[in-house]
Amino acid sequence: MDETGLRERKKLRTRETIVTAALQLFTERGYQQTTVAGIAEAAEVSKGTLFAYFRSKEDIVFADTEPLRDELFHELRHRTQGLSALQTLRSYAGDHMATPSERELLRERLIDEDEGLRMTYRARMAEAEDAIAAAIAADLGEPADGIRARFAAAAALAALRIAKEHARASRRASSRQAIAVIDDAIAFLDGGLRAISAGSSGKAAR
Repeated sequence: MDETGLRERKKLRTRETIVTAALQLFTERGYQQTTVAGIAEAAEVSKGTLFAYFRSKEDIVFADTEPLRDELFHELRHRTQGLSALQTLRSYAGDHMATPSERELLRERLIDEDEGLRMTYRARMAEAEDAIAAAIAADLGEPADGIRARFAAAAALAALRIAKEHARASRRASSRQAIAVIDDAIAFLDGGLRAISAGSSGKAAR
């Protein structure tokens, strides 16, 4: 028997048990009213065990998003040859843009209702924007903090937000429709970046 694999599976089960218990309590009692001790009791673990997996209640709220964010950062840093940053973002969004789960909807509601969670969410989005801007800057051959790359990264994240809002606005809106919005936005941004690059090449030639 693979002891390492067994330990990892046990850790994943414990982590999931804690997240499930916490989200259930957040639903029943509210985020602020739920204590770490209450979560530990509901998950049938000690507070020490809970803190070994999560530093705070806040970390539990964002537990499901952490692997997705890490995956995006990895894909942007280690892109398939010939694939642009925007194409990589489009591929990532296509893989993950789907009908939201109950957990995702709960997380969104908790963030809407709590200023501390909103601040953390904005900080995480800023990190994502930095990663996207760095990848776009590499495509343009510019510094990571270049204004054009930062503008394009901000616009790309706005496109993802609008696509998500579009999908949420109508119960009949499908993931395919949301992805179509992203496709339009990425095509628009890609065209703009190509025009910028062509303009820069022309100026350099003169």
